[in-house]
Amino acid sequence: MRNPEQVLNILAGHSNEPEYKYERLYRILFNEQMFFAAYQRMYAKPGNMTPGTDGKTEDEMSIDRINKLIESIKDETYSPNPAKRIYIPKKNGKMRPLGIPSFEDKLVQEAVRMVLEAIYEGHFEWTSHGFRPNRSCHTALKSLQNNFNGAKWFIEGDIKGFFDNIDHDVLIEIMKGRIADDRFLRLIRKFLNAGYMEEWQFNKTYSGTPQGGIISPILANIYLDKFDKYMNEYANKFNKGTVRSRNKDICKLNSRVHYLKRRINEVEDVNVRTRMVEELHEKQKRILTMPSGNDMDRNFRRLRYLRYADDFLIGVIGTKNECETIKADITKFMQEKLRLEMSQEKTLITNAQDSAKFLGYEIYVRKDYATKRNSNGTVRRYFNGNVILHVSREVIKNKLLSLEAMKVVTKRGKETWVSKGRTYMIDNEAHEIVSQFNTEIRGFYNYYSIANNASALGRSFGCIMKFSMYKTLAQKLNMSVRKVIETYRKDNLFAVPFVNKGGETKYRVFYNEGYARKTDCETAPSDNLPYMFKTPSLSLIERLTTKTCELCGKHGEVVMHHVRTLKELKGKNDWERKMLYMHRKTLVVCAECNAKIQSCDK
Repeated sequence: MRNPEQVLNILAGHSNEPEYKYERLYRILFNEQMFFAAYQRMYAKPGNMTPGTDGKTEDEMSIDRINKLIESIKDETYSPNPAKRIYIPKKNGKMRPLGIPSFEDKLVQEAVRMVLEAIYEGHFEWTSHGFRPNRSCHTALKSLQNNFNGAKWFIEGDIKGFFDNIDHDVLIEIMKGRIADDRFLRLIRKFLNAGYMEEWQFNKTYSGTPQGGIISPILANIYLDKFDKYMNEYANKFNKGTVRSRNKDICKLNSRVHYLKRRINEVEDVNVRTRMVEELHEKQKRILTMPSGNDMDRNFRRLRYLRYADDFLIGVIGTKNECETIKADITKFMQEKLRLEMSQEKTLITNAQDSAKFLGYEIYVRKDYATKRNSNGTVRRYFNGNVILHVSREVIKNKLLSLEAMKVVTKRGKETWVSKGRTYMIDNEAHEIVSQFNTEIRGFYNYYSIANNASALGRSFGCIMKFSMYKTLAQKLNMSVRKVIETYRKDNLFAVPFVNKGGETKYRVFYNEGYARKTDCETAPSDNLPYMFKTPSLSLIERLTTKTCELCGKHGEVVMHHVRTLKELKGKNDWERKMLYMHRKTLVVCAECNAKIQSCDK
């Protein structure tokens, strides 16, 4: 069997060749090493312990179970189970449907996803940032900040129900442009048509990608890559000129400035020279208050495009009428080529000096003639036209309300934020409460840390969270906030002591890492660097293939026992104590030990 890393890198070697077609991909799924790598990648996720419609989880995974799966793929009898549909709350209070595939289906999807990633990663446009290796919301936002400078208009793209409305036939046709393997495409079609179970009722899926499916994100990127390439061609046709024409008024002033600089040292009359110096300074100040280029230059146009999943933003240097034309052309392309519908109400054309919304940030272009001297002492306007990423007060407010860390009251007609204790947390240990607050603060700050106003988070979000934590502990410990602070204040830190499993006294320190803005996010286009696939070390499989029970030492057929988290183990049984000692959520066990464990679970 060939090493999956070698197989994937051979595939990736042709990824950036537009005309190359991949054949005999289905045979890759006969390689058990691919499934070993897939299992190693995904085994640690707690969601794998949630049963699908077949009632199975990743518990009792074995080499034999993988081989049976491969045999069903070989003879094409493999058929994915319908996903189990559940609903999870959204930020707006509505419910989002989520599909839970069976673990075997997740395993096959992960193997297929690795193959698709190898095929398409070098083929995707650098303007796409969602669900890709070494890409994130932050790389998208920093790319926006680097490439959208000077934009006059923003077009905020909104596709109606994108993930639910992906057309299966269109998707397969797009994939046929790169893949010449009918069996592999039939397998993709099986996943698309697997359907879902809701309240014990089977529902067919006529469109959309499998919700909760591992391959759904990359299938969505394959689908919208067609749009990415269209926008790349559109931008090349739209762009015009190399630089804006110079502002004629500035040209006149510059001519006068150069004349004055040349003549000042030639004039002997002190009074005349003084007037010339005053005029020179006045002209230089006026130049710094005027745009250097002609904003209405008809011979200069620029279009910039960026996408994260189904959200996209377009920056335009041009007129509003041209933006209307771009919006209409996009709508037409989506309808005719991808059978998707743009929301005309939510696809907004926004003046770039107002704020557009993208990935939770407010985006606008700064108009600022403030100056700064460079290393040569030359005065330059470094800030005008720069893209600003801003975390809004409304975003902070909604986050704090969703955490139930504050309430909003009106005093003298003005909205005031007041922190409050989170009563649903008082049954937790004191150090666990502090840990939960730390996790939430770090999560929110890390996401908005690249905002230009990130430092202001400490004065609003950080302050409310700190006093909410004080009040929560005060409610739990039945003492005043002042007493809580006095009790746990330690060397200017708020630290709650606790005893760990080893009997040592440790301290849980409340968040004290600041809210400085981060500017070190990399945004290099992926097209410039080959993406090399690295499969994880197969330590899990190596433990299975030794065929030795890690509990009793017996040699023979074994399975892998899984638990969702180590926290759920109390150490009452020998197998629990063994897993806690090894600090692993997995344990290789023989049939007898596995039967013993399963009887305890029941």
